[in-house]
Amino acid sequence: MLAGPGMETIRLLGTVLCVLSGAWLPSGQASRMKSPALPIQSEREPLPSKGVSVHSPGCSFGGRFYSLEDTWHPDLGDPFGVMHCVMCYCEPQRSRRGKVFGKVSCKNIKQDCPEPNCDEPVLLPGQCCKTCPKGNMDRKATESLFDGFEFFQDKEDDLHKSYNDRSYLSSEHMSTSDSKTDFVALLTSVMDSWLSSYSGVARARFTLTKTTLAFSITYQKMSRPSVVVFLDSEGNTAFEFRVPQTDTEMICGVWRNLPKSHMRQLQEEQLRVSIVTMDSRRQEIQGKLIKHRALFAETFSATLTAEEEHSGMGGIAMLTLSDTENNLHFILLMQGVLLTTESKPPLVPIRVMLQYRQHTLREIHANVTAHDPDFAEVLVDLNSRELFWLSRGQLQIVVETEGHNPRRISGYITGKKSCDTLQSVMSSGDALTPGKTGAVGSAIFHLHDNGTLDFQIQVAGVSSDVVGVTIEMKPRRRNKRSVLYDVTSDFMPVAAAGGGRGGRALSSCGRMEARHVHMLLQNELFVNVATVEQPEGELRGQIRTLLYNGLEAKRQDLPFPLAGQFVSPAVQTSAGGHVWVSVDPRCHLHYEIVISGLSKSDDVAVNAHLHGLAEIGEMDESATNHKRLLTGFYGEQAQGVLKDLSVELLRHLNKGTAFIQVSTKMNPRGEIRGRIHVPNTCEFGSRGDVVEEAEFDDLVFVQDPEEVKKDPHACFFESEHHTHGSRWTPHYNPCFTCTCQKKTVICDPIICPTLTCPHTYQPENKCCPVCDERKAPKEISSTEKLEEHPEGCYFEGDQKMHAPGTKWHPFVPPFGYIKCAVCTCKGSTGEVQCEKVTCPPLTCIRPIRRNPSDCCKECPVEDTPLLEEGEMMQADGTRHCKFGKNYYQNSENWHPLVPLVGEMKCITCWCDHGVTKCQRKQCPLLSCSNITRREGKCCPECADEFSKEEEMMKMEEKKKSRRH
Repeated sequence: MLAGPGMETIRLLGTVLCVLSGAWLPSGQASRMKSPALPIQSEREPLPSKGVSVHSPGCSFGGRFYSLEDTWHPDLGDPFGVMHCVMCYCEPQRSRRGKVFGKVSCKNIKQDCPEPNCDEPVLLPGQCCKTCPKGNMDRKATESLFDGFEFFQDKEDDLHKSYNDRSYLSSEHMSTSDSKTDFVALLTSVMDSWLSSYSGVARARFTLTKTTLAFSITYQKMSRPSVVVFLDSEGNTAFEFRVPQTDTEMICGVWRNLPKSHMRQLQEEQLRVSIVTMDSRRQEIQGKLIKHRALFAETFSATLTAEEEHSGMGGIAMLTLSDTENNLHFILLMQGVLLTTESKPPLVPIRVMLQYRQHTLREIHANVTAHDPDFAEVLVDLNSRELFWLSRGQLQIVVETEGHNPRRISGYITGKKSCDTLQSVMSSGDALTPGKTGAVGSAIFHLHDNGTLDFQIQVAGVSSDVVGVTIEMKPRRRNKRSVLYDVTSDFMPVAAAGGGRGGRALSSCGRMEARHVHMLLQNELFVNVATVEQPEGELRGQIRTLLYNGLEAKRQDLPFPLAGQFVSPAVQTSAGGHVWVSVDPRCHLHYEIVISGLSKSDDVAVNAHLHGLAEIGEMDESATNHKRLLTGFYGEQAQGVLKDLSVELLRHLNKGTAFIQVSTKMNPRGEIRGRIHVPNTCEFGSRGDVVEEAEFDDLVFVQDPEEVKKDPHACFFESEHHTHGSRWTPHYNPCFTCTCQKKTVICDPIICPTLTCPHTYQPENKCCPVCDERKAPKEISSTEKLEEHPEGCYFEGDQKMHAPGTKWHPFVPPFGYIKCAVCTCKGSTGEVQCEKVTCPPLTCIRPIRRNPSDCCKECPVEDTPLLEEGEMMQADGTRHCKFGKNYYQNSENWHPLVPLVGEMKCITCWCDHGVTKCQRKQCPLLSCSNITRREGKCCPECADEFSKEEEMMKMEEKKKSRRH
């Protein structure tokens, strides 16, 4: 049976019903109807960068954000589920001042369902319209209903076109589930501008993942840009990114929550990007974002510039090596090199040269058109000297027009540059002979233009000494390793902090071959760690590119290792991981976790991907008050921002006594763990004010203690300053909770809930007694419950952890403890459920409260029994229920009525002493593959049994007609 919906579900349902009944709500109003913050809140999306000045507009609906032109079916939660016959749409609107915002509109689409072209249509699960059982014609007709909403579809046909010799493409590790699309842009001076041309040239690479566009921009012959501007098809600013002023020639950024209209323009190659310098010599260069088949295999690149000032010319070259031969494939994109006049022929002769120190090694002649200046060719059989110069970044590619007044651009070829990170997680599950040792290895790499590869490698938790650390290729035969670089001499043994043995290596490979650079950037190299007990390798990991995501976690530093050996007690797992963690000036925690080596046999249902929870806490196992959930995730990566860490956890991060732990279904008490040390100055002071931006709703952060002293509303208590609205446990009595309200300190004693169990006891260091379940027969002890779900529940009101199964009165500032409500920590889910106390029915005329803090009234001994109808709606009597606009008597049941949908006969609601409870009709599990749903029926059926049932009914009808 389904329990009554909690306050959050009721409010969400109310918001959805309000929008459905009102047809639409502006996003500003919808955002104010927010559901209350969860007791444990995970911020998966990072905070916007300070460089972002234009926020993406959209709609807020039911606690979720939707981009402009998004469509969705509203989800009313259990037991109502998704309203498949209601379609909501985030409609773009423009204010009088020209600001774009979103408006939510919903409509019932069932009336628009087409008439099926069959005698016996069926209603498939998750669909609104009936379709023919085996036909596809009606499915297309149903999809045509949504054409007005312009659903976004990927157009990747041109991504699979042939690109010269395709033998260089390696299909290994190319997962279709990544769903990433790459784009490139060549930025040069705007040729049709009335301004003079510039010499600057930039190359930008973009990766689209869902609705997030990450970009890496390199530039030459211009000072560092101040701003990156994305322009839509009409030339309007779609997004603006303020560039941090650093000494690098790389710009890294992220555009999040792309509206669907801009997603469509991106796919149709209608977006442009511009970078602008704001110094004394203002420059602007611009280019179009395009897809290109060469991006799949590119491992080398070059940016081509002109020697002349104000030429407006530029180009980029995308290059790669064949996998089996020393052939160098390249594609050139050029702007401004080929001039178009009516007198000149459409074909322009050019020559492309490969040079070393002004000496021409190779030369190719070709004719290209000014309207399509792209040029692709292959330089076959590079010799050993050419390959050596290629790996050192000493080869130059030159493009020159032939004839009078030749125009020339050139650039040096280097390894492909981007903001992404080369990293590797080494685990025992990925070893050539897979095992479960609970050890881990972690590595990061940086490739320089001259071919030097810097690396940092760490190993932790191995059971015996490390005897070999090597960078290798994939084995040619099962037990025949292909070692490229042996870095064992750079490895220094160090005792692992969490137990076991380990060490570190910090050095560089100064002689990377061009072939190895190519394999490195194609994710085809591995790190292998051999030990005394396993000389062929105890740990192994693939060197992979980790996409830039805009978080402030410092990837240039070695991440913290996560190992099964660090879990308490140690876990012999095949998995390993590492995590980057940083604390920004706002005292928000940025984290990025990468996992590898989870055995396929451990969890076949999730296809060898991690499916678990990541949490942060103290190393002291006895301290359960300061532990937070980071996120629940599926896959091999997790990232996000935690905005509201307690001062205690920030202090432990600063001291290095905090940990991050990842739990899985196989090991719910911890699969891997690592000690985290993040120096910060956030431990002083308390909570700050609420940030005004919409993205930071309900967010408070730690302030500098000197700023707290200047706050006129701050409180001074026990020699400490506290900001207005902050809450803390006083030193004089841990069983009190204090709050600061405009220079006034209010301290309330913790009110213990009434226990109904026969045996209670007072735990040590606890304020309230608990049920002594050790004396109850056949019951699990509270200690076992705590070990079963060690994370417990974090409640935002008192900012404390509560053990699974415990009950308490919630603390709501500035009112203190609320005795009319009781919260319970659900140990199975870590969820906090709060319910209003149900007072017993009273039969007296004048009930009284014996104490001012009591929730329920009582009858005096001398009063006579009398029941009035007016008391039925009060908290002290048997209460009615309100659902929608209707009131229902206690124990009355009904089918809920939802606007635009009608009466939901498959759901029954009833009134239980003022609490509305609803339950969907329980359906049996079906073992057949062909499932259908009949109109008017609540449960799906097997199509074959449905056909047999209809045949039997027809036969019965025929028999009856014969009798008559």
